[in-house]
Amino acid sequence: MADEVETGENQEAVAEAAMEIAPPPVPAEMEIDRLKGLLASAVSRYREVALAQAPDVPAELVSGETVEEVEASLKRARDIVTQVRERLVAREAEGRVPAGAPPRRPPDLSSLSPLEKITQGLARRS
Repeated sequence: MADEVETGENQEAVAEAAMEIAPPPVPAEMEIDRLKGLLASAVSRYREVALAQAPDVPAELVSGETVEEVEASLKRARDIVTQVRERLVAREAEGRVPAGAPPRRPPDLSSLSPLEKITQGLARRS
């Protein structure tokens, strides 16, 4: 019987030591909330790093609550930036005026009547 008492005391001592070493179990809901907070923090940091590597992408276009959502959002934002850039380049090319004046050419007299041609010739001599 003394052995049983010692064994019981040893088990209690081991249980107390285990409680001191390992924290008591946390309710599952609290652990889930903690993990959700860690995930949100990690996703936020990932978004910041992704935006730092793509400075031409506006931050307002990138969002998401998971890494996958942020990646998909970043891809859409890059596509939008590419489309806008292409449109601006096309618009700029349409409105581009060559530098300098056009080369000088003599007036086209082919569409003038003979009388207008004679008048034009006499006007040049005077």
